[in-house]
Amino acid sequence: MRGNSQRFVVLQPRDRQLLSELAVMRIVDRELAKEVAGFKSITRANARLLALTQAGFLRRSFVGTISGGRKAVYSLAKKAMTFGGSGGPTGKAHSELFLEHQLAVNQIYVNVKHRPIPAPECMFKRWINFSRLLSKNCSIIPDGYFEFSHNSVIKPLFLEVDLGTEALRIWQRKIEGYLKLAVSGEFQKLFRQSQFKVLVIATTQRRVENIRQLTAKLTDKIFRFTSFEIIKREGFWTAIWQKPEGDQKESLL
Repeated sequence: MRGNSQRFVVLQPRDRQLLSELAVMRIVDRELAKEVAGFKSITRANARLLALTQAGFLRRSFVGTISGGRKAVYSLAKKAMTFGGSGGPTGKAHSELFLEHQLAVNQIYVNVKHRPIPAPECMFKRWINFSRLLSKNCSIIPDGYFEFSHNSVIKPLFLEVDLGTEALRIWQRKIEGYLKLAVSGEFQKLFRQSQFKVLVIATTQRRVENIRQLTAKLTDKIFRFTSFEIIKREGFWTAIWQKPEGDQKESLL
């Protein structure tokens, strides 16, 4: 039948790079695909994403945008399971909010892995996703964890992306969970590192301030805060990060 026919394509190194990254990222839009696969033009990216979809390597769906429109997003299809994915998160069990959140997480992934760190002797090391609690002792599921080295010193960071949909009581449990992870020795046991920071990135500065104020009641350590708007305007690695208390901003480097 015509609707079941698939287009044959020969996978190029760029295609394999995209499929491999999707095994980690779960979902990409066109702009993310361009960055992780190295497409040089929108036209080329559109054409290749369509070809990979028609060939059965990608699954395409559509989600809403902030401006009220719709955009295509892509995840691994069954044919691409050899690249380590699980079929992607675009099935009925996942809401558009889930997809929006994952796309926001992936923006940070691209920042830390696929864009140069603007400092000498700095290098991205690894990224970890989580689908379950870190441990029985620390009931948190981070949005991500990554490490980079600076002058051969490993810097471990957890990521928390906030779209403004979680109640502050949930945030209090998260904060308490990370504090327990820091003081119990569980972090060193799980990650073989001694200390970590938690990066909290929210959609608006007002939301940042709400979470900062809550965090400041419990600690002035570990957590650093900023917004997506500030990252877009000033850059991820610049002095945009605030502690729970005070107005001073610092860099992660």
